[in-house]
Amino acid sequence: MPEIAQMTYQPPGRRQSSVETMTFERLRAVNTGGTQRADFHVVALVDSGRGSLTVDFQRHRLEAGHAAWIAPGSVHRWDDVSELTGHLVVFVPTAPVTPGTRELVASPDVRPTWRLPEEDRPYIDAACRHLVLETVDGAAGGSPEIPAILLSALIARLRPPHSDTELLDPLFALFRSRVEAHFRERHDAAFYANDLGYSPRTLARAVRRATGRSAKAYIVDRLVLEAKRLLVHDRSSATGCAAALGFLDASSFSVFFRHATGLRPGAWRNEYDRSGDSR
Repeated sequence: MPEIAQMTYQPPGRRQSSVETMTFERLRAVNTGGTQRADFHVVALVDSGRGSLTVDFQRHRLEAGHAAWIAPGSVHRWDDVSELTGHLVVFVPTAPVTPGTRELVASPDVRPTWRLPEEDRPYIDAACRHLVLETVDGAAGGSPEIPAILLSALIARLRPPHSDTELLDPLFALFRSRVEAHFRERHDAAFYANDLGYSPRTLARAVRRATGRSAKAYIVDRLVLEAKRLLVHDRSSATGCAAALGFLDASSFSVFFRHATGLRPGAWRNEYDRSGDSR
């Protein structure tokens, strides 16, 4: 399996912008078809055509009226973009300027793709056109803050749904944030309940309302995703994954991974390497 490319945000030329835009035509010119991992966000808005995108081992269909969101750290691959038209917005995590859009961008589980509501399209298209106008080469004379302001307007209009729920329970939102901060060292739901100042039963109800799963299952899913990223992206061993994810040793990590996926870590990676497809 080819090595996964680690991509770092680098604005073109000497511009000090935290936001850039490009077309699918430009993406086709620079895309190698390989698997990538970036330290920036990519939002794509599809105007026409059909294609597909793989994000964190899941393939997603793209077509007219769809949006895609690739968060930093996600292992992804543009599988088929030959027919797609539209625009992509590339930005660093600190680019949005409003509290609401900063919180949304910081969310670890924005759904990778979704269909835009028809009634929202005029506003989204207008926001995108204005952002493109301010970020194209030669857009001189404007304040460097304008692209970030327009990005925030676009994100607020997009209202991307979350993988677990579109209407977040406030307690679940806090839990999700704390899991993202501590899942590498704390795997027990009781820790998060105590950390947030709620009883385990209250937290369990909130997580189940929001996701339909238990708090423990949510933590396990997050650990498994990060383990898959380490196995594929970093080519980590079971020992390396255990050290990175807070397990006592390689054996305990392997038992956890096999219980969650049905395969030992090495077997899962070998199967992924052989198939070259998303799992």
